[in-house]
Parts: sequence; C-alpha cells; structure tokens
Amino acid sequence: MPTVATRSEWGIEAAEELKAALAPHLEAEAEVVVAVPEAVRVHTASLQVLLAFVRDRSRAGRPTRIDPCADALREAAALLGLDAALGLTSPPPQ
Repeated sequence: MPTVATRSEWGIEAAEELKAALAPHLEAEAEVVVAVPEAVRVHTASLQVLLAFVRDRSRAGRPTRIDPCADALREAAALLGLDAALGLTSPPPQ
C-alpha cells in the first residue's frame, strides 16, 4: 500500500508540490494512503488538488484514504463542503 507523506504547509504555494507528489500514485491499483499528520494554512488550491486526486482514483475504482488527517485539513474540508468527497466525514479517532 503506497503512502504519500505531505508537508505541513498547505498554502497555495504548496499546491504544485502536492500535485507532483500525488501524480505518480494516480494509477496505483492498491489503496493509496495520503498522510497529513500536520497541516497549517490550508488553502483551497491545495484542497482542490487533493480532491481531484481522490475523485479520479475513485472513478477508476481505486481506493484512497487520508490517514492521519490533521485537524486543520479536516476543518477546512468541512468548511468548503469537501469532507464527504474526501472521505473525512467520520470524526477523528480520540
């Protein structure tokens, strides 16, 4: 199972780097785990990149999971109504 580790910076300037990190895993048949243990300054552009990755994999029948998911990312996704599309609707583990 491939894991994509991400930086803590999720600002607009990090969107291209995130896209480059995710792209090699787009066609992976196995579940891809995107690890987001920390996130600060979560901008819409970076969330759009993540959403496109998850959506395209889902349409191809390829599972993707975000684990762990930093609270900042979870909150930004919920604020934009993207939490369900990203599979983040369940509460974080305590």
